[in-house]
Amino acid sequence: MTTPVKLSNATLSNLPQEVAVPTYDRAALSAGILHIGLGNFHRAHQSWYLHRLMQDGLARDWGIVGAGVRPYDAAQREKLAAQDYLTTLIELDPSGTSVEVVGSMTDYVSIADGNGPLIARMAEPDIRIVAMTVTEGGYYIDPATKGFDAAHGDMVHDAAHPDAPRTAFGAIVAALKRRRATGAGPFTLLSCDNLQGNGAILRQTVVSLARTSDPDLAGWIDATCSFPNSMVDCIVPATGQKELDLVRSLGIDDAVPVTHENFRQWVIEDDFCAGRPPWDRVGATFTTDVHDYEAMKIRILNGGHQVISNPGEILSVATIADCMAHPLIGPLFRKVAREEVVPHVKPVPGMTPEAYVELIDRRFSNPLIVDTTRRVAFDGSSRHTGFILPVVRDALAAGSGFEGLALAEALWARMCEGTREDGSAIEPNDPMWDALQVAARAARAEPRAWLAQRQLYGDLTDNTRFASAFGRWLSMIWQDGAEAALSAYLKN
Repeated sequence: MTTPVKLSNATLSNLPQEVAVPTYDRAALSAGILHIGLGNFHRAHQSWYLHRLMQDGLARDWGIVGAGVRPYDAAQREKLAAQDYLTTLIELDPSGTSVEVVGSMTDYVSIADGNGPLIARMAEPDIRIVAMTVTEGGYYIDPATKGFDAAHGDMVHDAAHPDAPRTAFGAIVAALKRRRATGAGPFTLLSCDNLQGNGAILRQTVVSLARTSDPDLAGWIDATCSFPNSMVDCIVPATGQKELDLVRSLGIDDAVPVTHENFRQWVIEDDFCAGRPPWDRVGATFTTDVHDYEAMKIRILNGGHQVISNPGEILSVATIADCMAHPLIGPLFRKVAREEVVPHVKPVPGMTPEAYVELIDRRFSNPLIVDTTRRVAFDGSSRHTGFILPVVRDALAAGSGFEGLALAEALWARMCEGTREDGSAIEPNDPMWDALQVAARAARAEPRAWLAQRQLYGDLTDNTRFASAFGRWLSMIWQDGAEAALSAYLKN
């Protein structure tokens, strides 16, 4: 095999002929968007949409500046800088593999304590959109009230040190303070995380944090900045050695390649205070009502991921595609989605909930997407509360079925005990892991010990119908095993 070509601007013409490369002059791009949390998903999704516009001769003043706020982001920055911020996207589909180099990213802000470089870059007038993917649990939401968690240590720090904040939100507030003072004006804040009403949640966090140190600034931000809601969708696995070997086998030496499925969706509320790229020209949907799109995706896809990844972990099933091929876990998804989730999901233009379940079934089952159960099961304390429990509440209110959803919660509780049925250990996989493990171990003898986590279950803690179903399933799982519980549900 020939030596792979080191990815850079200078070597684009040397890449294998079948690799699609930028046709635009990257040196002529100028910045317009700063994206915080520049992981695989962003580079396979939002970055790709912008790249497609640039390939069409559009949006070349909307280049992306990457950013992060944690020390580990520095290593990612170094890898991307060494290859001129280019990324190889590898689309994996049973019908064939395609390879494309994306060039819409132009820079990556230096990582520093106090986030001085990030604040300074966001304060520059060319930045008109600040976007982010910081995970569902990263918005400092009080789990009990769903309001702003002002008591969190990070927020206490940023309130006391507004000019040297620890978090992305603190840096945003500091940058907006500078922009107001210099006349650069507001920018749009665009959340790309899987949260119902993510724009409203982002507004709550930023404005509430600003209010702790500068109420006048908070009022200005609330009145002038835009916080559009959005829904994003594309299955993008983490990059490991297998992906690094794959990109090299395709003739490219890329330190940070990204694999992804043959599907993307982006639905955005058209509310941008300082302009935006015409993303709709390349497939994004602008609408005044994102809610129904969000609900369909969050409840069926994201909720479905939690339904199958927890039994997958317990039964040592390595990937989501393997879970779908399992004789009990795949059918679990289909039955729960069709019978218990679909009744609480509205259709959207061009897609019924029933058809969406079939679409997700095919996407989850793609054997070429090596999406690990561990990655998908991460941060269940945010994902179960955001993706599954709202459906449970709707089902209880409507008097409809929720047995499979109660089983999903019992499987999560069993997983958080920390061992698989083969005796191997499940490594910590949640910001609340220690507390979850204590509750899970207590729940083995008394299932209500799990539901007593009121910060997760809220009013469901006191619901006897839900508690009865949950307790019955958890007791069966511990007594007879996860497969016996799955079989019992599927036979019902």
